[in-house]
Amino acid sequence: MIKKLLTSAVLATMVFSAQSALAADYTLRFGHLANEQNIWHQAAEKFKEEVEANSDGRIEVRLYPSEQLGSEMDVINSIQLGTADMTITGESLQNWAPKAAMMAVPYAFRDSEHLHNAVNGEIGAEIEEQIIERTNLVPLAWFERGARELTSNRPIRTPDDLDGLRLRVPNVPLFVDTWQAMGARPTPMAFSEVFTALQQNTLEGQENPLSLIESASFNEVQDYVNMTGHVRSWIYVVIGRNQLENMPEELQQVVRDAAETMQAFESELFVEDQKRLEQALQERGMEFIEVDVDAFAEAARPAVLDALTPEQREIFDAIQDL
Repeated sequence: MIKKLLTSAVLATMVFSAQSALAADYTLRFGHLANEQNIWHQAAEKFKEEVEANSDGRIEVRLYPSEQLGSEMDVINSIQLGTADMTITGESLQNWAPKAAMMAVPYAFRDSEHLHNAVNGEIGAEIEEQIIERTNLVPLAWFERGARELTSNRPIRTPDDLDGLRLRVPNVPLFVDTWQAMGARPTPMAFSEVFTALQQNTLEGQENPLSLIESASFNEVQDYVNMTGHVRSWIYVVIGRNQLENMPEELQQVVRDAAETMQAFESELFVEDQKRLEQALQERGMEFIEVDVDAFAEAARPAVLDALTPEQREIFDAIQDL
């Protein structure tokens, strides 16, 4: 009996020792809102693969898609409290860092190249600096988001064509004011109610990126995608500053290198996905309309400028000058 007990104790010790040897020194809990099919999650999986391989197992990355750790704001708060480590977040950061509001200002950017120049240059660095200072979150990488486009059942080429169009917008005062300035009749409404409202002709249009136009099957109730590109934005992958700085420098570099690889990987997926989305919506019967973007931007400008603080206006002007 004593021999059996000793043998069991030795085996238990061996198992525990083996598990301890395999255990990572650091664990990064990475929660975000995208589902497992989304390119953001695919990019997060690439990050996990790179970090774990290049840290020789010293860092483990645990992924929690589909809001498993809570909403975007919940995860940000958890990171600040130390109970989560990473997330994907955007203009919500303006709750702490006002400069982050520039991540979703209508007609701040002319096109994708203009956005890239801003985010990768001094303007992006200025926004990131305030985010780090005010939120204790460190941006590791950024992803371009699909431009918001206007759908309708009549072609819209200029602001004059809006002519009182009953349009659903998110409950964002700047969006409401901007569409009013351009001539529409914007109505804030929960996204879940939009399809039925379009189907019943309570609304005549809505605006969203192509990915949401496809996933919500708006092609069944809307004929046209008017390429207004009125909001071009990006989103950050962030990590808690304390969590990052608690690692030795060589592991911090592993995390930063993996984030750089993730960003390049996601960028390729994004370009491919935008092409796929346009083709898919056309195959489902939607017609894409080229619009007078300059005319829309000019009509929106008074409402946009009125909504910005002096600090935000300074950044907006700097973006325009790029």
